[in-house]
Amino acid sequence: MSLPEPLDPAGPYRVSLVCLGNICRSPMAEKVLTAELGRAGLTGAVAVDSSGTGGWHVGSGMDSRAAAALRVHGYPTDHTARRFDPARFADRDLILAMDLDNLDELVQLAPDPQAVDERLRLFRTFAPGGGGSANPEVPDPYYGGDDGFSTVLSMVESAAKGLTAELSARFGAQTRR
Repeated sequence: MSLPEPLDPAGPYRVSLVCLGNICRSPMAEKVLTAELGRAGLTGAVAVDSSGTGGWHVGSGMDSRAAAALRVHGYPTDHTARRFDPARFADRDLILAMDLDNLDELVQLAPDPQAVDERLRLFRTFAPGGGGSANPEVPDPYYGGDDGFSTVLSMVESAAKGLTAELSARFGAQTRR
């Protein structure tokens, strides 16, 4: 699966990660992907953000269990939840949903779903093996225990490494501004 062409060849490649409330999966994915990109020398070439399709948690910090899972592995945990703004379709090169419900919601929000079709994908499809062909989703750990957050972190790390490898092959260590 190839990456969509940049909307702005002079600017950074912009990736947006989306889940339901923007307090668990997508902020975890944002922190992990940002760290992977930094290790690959792509900090200036790729910009990453996250949001949620729902507005319940707007302005809140990351779920404490998500933050704890990240902290144990040395990732930052600063975060303020926000809702996905459909205006992002105009300037994000790749919009990655955590599950099929999030993906369906994004399709509903798209001003022209066919125009953004190649830019909308499931995040876990970038994991080696596509995240498991039977289920390429990152499950929502919110209503479960702490172990669900560790499982999600592992899934997110795998997908972030796969996406970073593709971005690195595409952009190398060049700095785009």
